[in-house]
Amino acid sequence: MKAAILYQTKTPLRVDEVELEQPGPGEVLVKLVGTGVCHTDLAVAHGDVSVPLPVVLGHEGAGIVQQVSSGVTSLKPGDHVVLSGGASCGKCYHCIKGMPVLCEIFQPLRFGGFLPGNQSRLKKNGQKLHHFFLQSSFAEYSVVPQEVAIKVRQDAPLETICILGCGVMTGLGSVLNAAQAGAGTSVAVFGCGGVGLGAVMAANLAGVYRIIAVDILENKLKMAEELGANYTINASNGKVVERINQITGGGADYTIIAVGNVEATLQAIDAVRLGGKCVIIASPPQGIKVPLDPRSLLREKTLRGCSMGSGKPILDIPRYVDLYMDGKLPIDKLITHRYPLSEINKACQTLDQGEAIKPVIMF
Repeated sequence: MKAAILYQTKTPLRVDEVELEQPGPGEVLVKLVGTGVCHTDLAVAHGDVSVPLPVVLGHEGAGIVQQVSSGVTSLKPGDHVVLSGGASCGKCYHCIKGMPVLCEIFQPLRFGGFLPGNQSRLKKNGQKLHHFFLQSSFAEYSVVPQEVAIKVRQDAPLETICILGCGVMTGLGSVLNAAQAGAGTSVAVFGCGGVGLGAVMAANLAGVYRIIAVDILENKLKMAEELGANYTINASNGKVVERINQITGGGADYTIIAVGNVEATLQAIDAVRLGGKCVIIASPPQGIKVPLDPRSLLREKTLRGCSMGSGKPILDIPRYVDLYMDGKLPIDKLITHRYPLSEINKACQTLDQGEAIKPVIMF
């Protein structure tokens, strides 16, 4: 099959012929239909996040199950699935405690380069290639543990719902699960890429009274308005915190940090009203520190992180698909560009330059 391989950071991905082994026990073979391109893929390619190389990137895939191996109980050939990096074993401490996205088995493997048991099903000229987020969906086919493949309804377009595999699910969950924002509250979202716009959609879905979108690109702010934002702030004009205070009368009940920028992180913390909550779903590059003044938290402010939407992907993804199909969650508006796998570097470039909100690779 063909797959896009990152051999070295800060170099283009290369689409090559690779070998894909048959699925092992508990694994399934999936034929990809579409996969989203996410800023996390770019972060690895730029060297901001470390993973073993060479690696086949891609972690927002969706497709059709072709083959199941021994021990697979939840899927059968012909099932439509969204591949999620939020897979969970259901047995470890964090899974039992109700935090499956922190699963002790699967969470370390997102950037670890292997499937469970240090297995790899990818080869190039006999050399093992590393997996990414347990799926490596910049490829025509993928072998994944059955826990990674979330079964969804068959009438939903896989080339659209694929973006629920990571980024959009993270944005949705930051509001619905981590912040738990409700009707009559105010939410300010910093960063209006695919993740941040997912947060805007979730706030609109939850009946949030004031939804404030913050970014430096007008095309993204315009999209935020289309998805339910009541107010937009172009951060390049300055005075972001002052403007949010004016809009909300003292600060937002919740702020969502969906951009890896130190200044935006500090602004989001400052923009929370007393007793409010700031949720981090994106961070600056690896090794960059944020100079936090802890006194800002002494007035009952809460600062918390959110991984993969802080939810239960096996339940959340099918529900989000239903909401999309019912016209209540317009995730299709986020997909601004579509490319074949042969144009993977063009897809990454349009995302990196802010031209695209969410590119999708079509197979």
